[in-house]
Amino acid sequence: MTPPPQRRGEGLVRPYVVTDGRAHPTRNTFDLVTLVLAQPDRPLSGLSPEKRRLMELCLGGPLSVAEIAGHLTLPVSVTKVLLGDLVDSGHILTRAPIPSAQLPEAQILQEVLDGLRARL
Repeated sequence: MTPPPQRRGEGLVRPYVVTDGRAHPTRNTFDLVTLVLAQPDRPLSGLSPEKRRLMELCLGGPLSVAEIAGHLTLPVSVTKVLLGDLVDSGHILTRAPIPSAQLPEAQILQEVLDGLRARL
């Protein structure tokens, strides 16, 4: 059985309340695919409920900014502000995702294939 849909305004917290009125993060280094890693030795006391939830999510393993925003059901812009605060306080680390390997050129592959065929 699914819960009834929430009515407009019920349980709704405005984004500017979550970010203390800020519209931009303290650093502009977060992509949607930036990976976020929580520092397990940092205390969670004193953090807002949203920041605490973000930390709890990331303690399970690295997540992308897009995944975190989805889990928190917050706009990406709000999530980035929270992430900036947590980076500043040392609660999380971020890193760019590992780039996908560059595919070799078709000519090189053809030369390898020709070489293998010549040996067989």
